[in-house]
Amino acid sequence: MASLSAVTLSSPGPWEPRVRNVTLLCLLKIVSSWGYRVAQSFVFAVEEINRSTRLLPNLTLGFSIRNSGDSIHRALHETLSFLTGQEDPVPNYVCQFGPPRVALVGDTRSALSVAMARLLGLYKFPQVSYASTLPSLSDKTQFPSFLRTLASDLKSSYAVTQLVLHLGWSWVIILAQDDDFGQQAGALAARELGEADICIEFHVPVPSQHSPEKINAVVQKMQTSTATGVLVFLSNSNFKLILQSLLGFSLLGQVWVSEGLLHTALALAMPGISQLLHPLRKVRFQTPDGTHIMFDANGDLVTTYDVFQGQQSPKGQFHFVRIGTMDPHRSSEDRIMIRLKDGVQWGGCLPTLCWVKSPLCSKQQGLCCRPANCYQVPSSVCSTSCEPGSSQIPQQGAPHCCFECRPCPEGQFTDQRDMKSCRQCPKEQYPSQARDRCLPRTETFLAFDEPLGLALTSVALALAGLACLVLGVFLRFRDTPVVRANNRALSYVLLVSLALCALSPLLFLGRPSPTTCLLRQTTFAVVFTVAVSCVLAKTLTVVLAFRVTRPGQRIRMCLGPNTSSFVVLGALVVQVVLCGIRLGTSPPFPHSDTASEAGRLVLLCQEGSGVAFSCVLGYLGLLAVGTFSVAFLARGLPDAFNETKFLTFSMLLFCSVWTAFLPLYHSARGKATVAVEVFSILASTAGLLGGIFLPKCYLILLKPERNTLAGLRLGHQAQSAPFSRRNTDTPRLPAQYP
Repeated sequence: MASLSAVTLSSPGPWEPRVRNVTLLCLLKIVSSWGYRVAQSFVFAVEEINRSTRLLPNLTLGFSIRNSGDSIHRALHETLSFLTGQEDPVPNYVCQFGPPRVALVGDTRSALSVAMARLLGLYKFPQVSYASTLPSLSDKTQFPSFLRTLASDLKSSYAVTQLVLHLGWSWVIILAQDDDFGQQAGALAARELGEADICIEFHVPVPSQHSPEKINAVVQKMQTSTATGVLVFLSNSNFKLILQSLLGFSLLGQVWVSEGLLHTALALAMPGISQLLHPLRKVRFQTPDGTHIMFDANGDLVTTYDVFQGQQSPKGQFHFVRIGTMDPHRSSEDRIMIRLKDGVQWGGCLPTLCWVKSPLCSKQQGLCCRPANCYQVPSSVCSTSCEPGSSQIPQQGAPHCCFECRPCPEGQFTDQRDMKSCRQCPKEQYPSQARDRCLPRTETFLAFDEPLGLALTSVALALAGLACLVLGVFLRFRDTPVVRANNRALSYVLLVSLALCALSPLLFLGRPSPTTCLLRQTTFAVVFTVAVSCVLAKTLTVVLAFRVTRPGQRIRMCLGPNTSSFVVLGALVVQVVLCGIRLGTSPPFPHSDTASEAGRLVLLCQEGSGVAFSCVLGYLGLLAVGTFSVAFLARGLPDAFNETKFLTFSMLLFCSVWTAFLPLYHSARGKATVAVEVFSILASTAGLLGGIFLPKCYLILLKPERNTLAGLRLGHQAQSAPFSRRNTDTPRLPAQYP
């Protein structure tokens, strides 16, 4: 076997190993410590194989170590020399003695390995590289005999990306060398990070040739960075230069992630470098220590990874600590399974001496246990995560990983971290106080058993009972002059309609259903139309009676016994038609209101078409205004013959209640709208009942001496003088009046 190692012509630095004899010293003046380590490892491996009775029994490996000089020309020359057995090789001519040549191990840099692999591929001669990671070397069409004992940059970049994802970073820096290795590895890592929605603060190219000015520019850019995670894709020499340049600056909290073992070795050999992570490969064929080594179809190593961390001891020395594993073979959906140990100490935390009683110390006096934040996974983000209850607002001109957190507006929520936008809760739920989850709404409606519902029910039943009581009084004293005045049959109808008006609010209470939604407004409109039209008929009868002063006038034809019935039926028919149109075109239905009361689902009746409902209420309002106007004009007639003053007062109350109702109804929310309408119905009913019938009941029950024809005539004589001065003729009572 042969080994080609990259060497340089520089003198050994203070960090390079010292040799123990003169012969080796003369040799090492032209090689680097890295080349020396590779050669020593190669010799040790061959000797271990030869001593083993299991690996290659009955075979002895020999080796030849050659210097490629880190030059493609030199590497090709040494390769041909090894193949042909001549110092001045002649292609396709072999002059060799001794055991056959079976494989070539090398080289370090991918550029050299590519040139060697193209040559060795022509002869199908095996080549195994221990450091070349260029992804294109996995192409078996171009490089049929190339194998390597480490993963390609493609797999390494993917492993590094998975480690970044596992640590929860979203804001990183990439340091990549400006050659094939750095460009391909950096581009692969940037693509993987972009697909995972991880932002890159800087993607810094590091010159492959030594340039102090450019290295200083890279260092200055690192000082202005806010990301704490740094992904490294550099050659050994450049990695060392960057670390040496950064030693004079304070970059606390940064965690450098590299896929190379040598990077860690260099870092630990330099004072002041305390954090470096890298996946180290485990091969899969069986070695004396139980390790398995195998290659895939592309000649790449099928490997798992150990995650090591460089840690500083209390004495200031650095050592490797295994903190986890990365196993791509136990993963699914192209994800790598990563396991990190608990209690891993991250940088910036040095142990200190303290007393036993200190809460930070262990039970024995000595080194203090480190603060709790030392064991937290380091964070590398542009913006801290948005907690549930808030959403991300992108910063203008910044990457998508840089954002502000804004609380969700009212009615919306987020139940996860870093949500792009807030969401609406389902209709039957509402956001919590913190707006981080949805809570079930409580159904509510104006119920019979709650205090307000119970009070309104009691008032409604009391008013209906009072109307029935007045009706009983009128039926008991139906032949008295007070009852007979102004059409007693019309008074009976009015009392019955007022009793129904008082009971109609019961349809507004309780849980809304399709039936109650259809009946409530329709019943209210119909019974109030009957009541108001009865008042209108009463008023028109009195006014027309006092305006007819001469026999034979045409207007006397309107004072027939059926005139009042025609007025009531006509008004009722119009309202019934309007209600029928409303129910036929857009009927009301039960509705759930989520906007009126926070945390509650208010059950209401949706009134359907607003135009149709407005026509129903508008007609009732027009009828009430017309009735009030007629009663107001007739308020000066003598009250011994009519009740126009009481009718005017009752209609004034009615119109006042419903005028105040409109702004209150539109400003109320939830079940308060139902309460306002029920209160308006009861108040207007009480106004009509009290204003028209309580004075009559007073005369009937408490002043029976005035409930006679003589009493009515005395009252007329007391008021007829002023009225006679305004009217030259005394009016005659119509036929139905006593």
